[in-house]
Amino acid sequence: QVQLVESGGGLVQAGGSLRLSCAASGSILRLGWYRQAPGKQRELVATITRGGSTNYADSVKGRFTISRDNAKNTGYLQMNSLKPEDTAVYYCNADSVYGANTWGQGTQVTVSS
Repeated sequence: QVQLVESGGGLVQAGGSLRLSCAASGSILRLGWYRQAPGKQRELVATITRGGSTNYADSVKGRFTISRDNAKNTGYLQMNSLKPEDTAVYYCNADSVYGANTWGQGTQVTVSS
């Protein structure tokens, strides 16, 4: 089973930037970033296929960019112009080449106003 490890979270002021990374232990197909704020359901942030096709939630379009390096089995989420409402635990999710779906442990992103 593929393991996912997120990194790059932290505390940032509104308007700032953070870059999240998701390192997979093996080859992956679709990769996605999700987030869950306190008291709210987990929601989709962005997805990217192995070929590079992307999809974004309306709330992050124009501010966040998802990317990946297939040679390194690593995905990224560049987050710019961060807002307090972006505060959440961010999770990486991926489909392995064997069809299994896996979640990472999550990384906290806190945006202060």
